[in-house]
Amino acid sequence: MDNNLEHEDHFFAGRCILVNGPVIVGAGPSGLAVAAGLKQQGVPYVILDRADCIASLWQNRTYDRLKLHLPKQFCQLPYYPFPDTFPEYPTKYQFIEYLESYAKHFEIGARFNESVMSAKYDKTCSLWRIKTTMLNCPGRGEIEYICRWLVVATGENAEKVVPEFEGLEEFGGNVMHACDYRSGDGYKGKRVLVVGCGNSGMEVSLDLCHHDAIPSMVVRSSVHVLPREFFGRSTFELAVSMMKWLPIWAVDIILLASARLVLGNIEKHGLKRPAMGPLQLKDTAGKTPVLDIGALHKIKRGDIKIVPAIKKFSQGRVEFVDGTKLEIDSVILATGYCSNVPSWLKENEFFTREGIPVAPFPNGWKGKLGLYAVGFTRKGLSGASLDAMRVAQDIGKLWKEETKQKKHLVAVAGLKRYKS
Repeated sequence: MDNNLEHEDHFFAGRCILVNGPVIVGAGPSGLAVAAGLKQQGVPYVILDRADCIASLWQNRTYDRLKLHLPKQFCQLPYYPFPDTFPEYPTKYQFIEYLESYAKHFEIGARFNESVMSAKYDKTCSLWRIKTTMLNCPGRGEIEYICRWLVVATGENAEKVVPEFEGLEEFGGNVMHACDYRSGDGYKGKRVLVVGCGNSGMEVSLDLCHHDAIPSMVVRSSVHVLPREFFGRSTFELAVSMMKWLPIWAVDIILLASARLVLGNIEKHGLKRPAMGPLQLKDTAGKTPVLDIGALHKIKRGDIKIVPAIKKFSQGRVEFVDGTKLEIDSVILATGYCSNVPSWLKENEFFTREGIPVAPFPNGWKGKLGLYAVGFTRKGLSGASLDAMRVAQDIGKLWKEETKQKKHLVAVAGLKRYKS
């Protein structure tokens, strides 16, 4: 990537950089996939990321026991499959290894520790102006990038969501978000309240059980729990196959009937199912069903206690909306993540206030004036890969057309000078 810039970094501190190609914000899987597509077409680009590594969410904000929830063939990035030696559900460390190998294979570089403060389209020159600040480098000042195309690849999970609870400051115990949780080491015998019952909440609770802690999991609303596999086949793979022939509501009925057969009635254990089916709920609200890998068994045994929504905290305890109280030592907030796009992108048509493209998948990848988005499909890595290929192909086509036009104009100008 360095060859896209004409001089050394220090020369540009506090100055402008004209990029002959797109600027990609985010060096996670989405940004890497776009870069790989552009690389294959010979299109220059610049990747910016506020972290100090690629895929910082995976490297710095995930727990140790994490594995991909879907089979690897649905999680690989374009043009470069997972190694055959990897298991069907790679660990987080194997996935990070794959991403690093991906970046090396396509010779993808990025400008790290550079946080985007604002990105705005300048109508006077018909170009994007992206202002950044260098982190951990006092005195470097701001840098402004000017480019024809802007690719937003920061994704749906850029910032942790931390709800406010009455009395939490009086609690006195350890409180952390799940992004800071690594393992249950040090929690043996501790009473831990896990707030949230999604995949992270379930797996953190399960991990705490494996380390002899005493977890209680807050289930504030309804949740779909499905087996990760049905009779040896991936639930997701079966759903994808069925949707080729059946409407989504029919697939939901089949999935729920099969889940009832395999898992039993989960509602008697405090897990109420939503009225809308799991696939429809994912499509409309972005709420991912839980793919169970063992937590439900611990819930049925009573090793993970299900508790209702929180009313307030006090010294060493929590009170729930039903009036019951529980003494606890620690709180882990498995309350999810959100987009941070509205905080820096000065644009109000393509993205919603929540930082998600207004147009749903598969039409949310391209905006106006050279703006693109990757990683916001609510369909995981497979959706991000599809959008990344569309974005790279579209920019590649435009770049080649403009490059050809510029060469033609230069040739015409040279011919005129020659004749004169």
